[in-house]
Amino acid sequence: MPVHDRKEQMLKAWTEFVEQGHVNKNWVRREIEDSWRRSRSMGIDKCLENIPFLAETAELEQRREANRELLEISFPIMKNLFSFVEGSGFIVALIDRDGIILQSLGDRETVALASRNSLVAGASLNEAVSGTNATGLALKQGRPIQVFATEHYIKALHPWTCSSGPIYGHSGQLVGALSMTGSFEKVHSHTLGMVVAAIDSVEGQLKVNKVLENLLVVNRYQNAIVESISDGLIAVDEKARVTKINKAADALLKINPDSVIHSSINELLGYHNPILKALQTGDICTDEEFQADTKRGKVHCTMTCRPIRNPQQKIVGVVTVVREIRAVKQLVTRMVGARARFTFDDLIGRNATYLKTVEMARTAGGSSSNVLLLGESGTGKEVFAQAIHNATSRAKGPFIAINCAALPRELIGSELFGYNEGAFTGAKRGGSPGKFELADGGTLFLDEIGEMPLELQANLLRVLQEKAVVRIGGDQVIPVDVRVIAATNKDLQREVEKGAFRSDLYYRLNVLTINMVSLRNRKDDILPLTGFFVEKVNARLGKNAVVIPPETLDYLQRYHWPGNIRQLENVIERAVHIASGENITPDCLPDEVLSDTRIHLVSAAQEAEQAETKANSDVVVRKSGRKAGRTDILEAIKNNDGNLTNAAKDLKISRSTLYRKMEKYSIKVVEGEFVSSGMHRSRPFIEVANERFRIDD
Repeated sequence: MPVHDRKEQMLKAWTEFVEQGHVNKNWVRREIEDSWRRSRSMGIDKCLENIPFLAETAELEQRREANRELLEISFPIMKNLFSFVEGSGFIVALIDRDGIILQSLGDRETVALASRNSLVAGASLNEAVSGTNATGLALKQGRPIQVFATEHYIKALHPWTCSSGPIYGHSGQLVGALSMTGSFEKVHSHTLGMVVAAIDSVEGQLKVNKVLENLLVVNRYQNAIVESISDGLIAVDEKARVTKINKAADALLKINPDSVIHSSINELLGYHNPILKALQTGDICTDEEFQADTKRGKVHCTMTCRPIRNPQQKIVGVVTVVREIRAVKQLVTRMVGARARFTFDDLIGRNATYLKTVEMARTAGGSSSNVLLLGESGTGKEVFAQAIHNATSRAKGPFIAINCAALPRELIGSELFGYNEGAFTGAKRGGSPGKFELADGGTLFLDEIGEMPLELQANLLRVLQEKAVVRIGGDQVIPVDVRVIAATNKDLQREVEKGAFRSDLYYRLNVLTINMVSLRNRKDDILPLTGFFVEKVNARLGKNAVVIPPETLDYLQRYHWPGNIRQLENVIERAVHIASGENITPDCLPDEVLSDTRIHLVSAAQEAEQAETKANSDVVVRKSGRKAGRTDILEAIKNNDGNLTNAAKDLKISRSTLYRKMEKYSIKVVEGEFVSSGMHRSRPFIEVANERFRIDD
């Protein structure tokens, strides 16, 4: 019978049931009839135009996580199944055991049509929610079934025909279902057969994960392919002949997959490759580095090889996953957070000399040449290096920093250039890439370059010239694309004259030189820097210490800051920590700042400059007033009726300073009772050395 006639007959039968409760047994299968009756008894609305339930994003992600193994095994098989019907208007879907669609694949137009009925990931095909449908019946009855068009209970599913079957785990437990849905006009009995075949593959793969020793070689072969499908893949037989190679491996190794099938792997990659080793020894290797010697040149990659054995444990082939080493290293650098955080917007200052330094750094950001940063410790050399990196085309690449002075002399070489397995006692199995390799495609910041041992400077120079490294204990030349920014607090020209630094390396690094400005030479930047650090620490600690009295600023201005910006930040963080209120008073500063500034007074000219700077500062300060003595304080308190905030304003001192002076002179303001005209009254009293005076006396 033509499919449209069949639909019309079923529609009449459906209408007769939903309106009268009568079932035409000539047209309605027993299993459909039973499901219709259950749907009706559960109160499901037959007129629904959409699937009535969609899981929220969070719930859907939780379900996907709970069914991760099922998804990982099923998705490649779903893709393979879909490849047979691609362009034919079908959707392949994976459903969990509760009836929630976890994942689907389909032609764009078909997916768009299905979405109108909410037939998308997250929708529930449980019979108790969406009435009669193939997936709901497959999960309930535990067997494959095809439901045609108007056999569905709700109208939302009438345009569709669905073939679905349950998936069972390795122990026979129900874990989900697989379905193929399309327009009712394209229904075919073979569709259900394709779904069943795919389910068999999924169930076979689930069993592979649990009982490897009982499976055939073909199942193990298929499992290895499924596990490796997302990367470059090469499969060889027992004679090392290529039997399978995917497009990813083709792109990486620059070989034509059609022309290499049945070719020897040695002809493609060169001898002594990990695949041949795994075939000969039966050992599994994981992420072994290898430099493939292809006909189009050398390719640096990693290989993971898994031998395939038959039931008699004889090796019959090897499946290999191939990854480009640069992609692996970029993943490592992302995982360890090797990224530059600072940009030129993070550089704070208004000192003229400092601003010229910033402009020089901006110029370096537009160049690919090496940069040398010269300056004292704590002047912000790494911040400048990160800002330069983020201003270049390498900004999305790694930013790797290494302090040459912080590493033991004997480890600098292995940290920079890497090492091979067995290169020295304690070398990690498989070796390790160096910082140059990890920085490939990005920037390597060599801090304290002046501390690098003389014997390693030649190796560094060779890398800069040849743009390639050779690991310690190895002989392979590994190309690297790295920009170097070096920094030191030493006079490298003098180090060259002393013979402690190679002149050729100095000239190679000294292309764009930036002389960092010490903080004592940019005193006009102390105020904006202080304000920035106060705000930063406040945000982290949830405090509100924003007022810096003039006397505190004086100490900060007069100190010579041997540790530069880093020391200033530490001092401000300490001060905010111990500040009792909103004022950062001098007693919040460390002893070295207080004692040093008491000894080294600034000149009048410096004081004038500081006063002007303070007037334009964003930091909240109060103007310094005349020296407030005991009599002045008493008078100010009386004039303001005991209000200490207003008294401090009149005295032109901070409230904390007023409190300190009141403590010095034993002055207190207290509430007390006194008798006036025979009545008890309450007013503030001034108490001096335990003797009370009325404020209005």
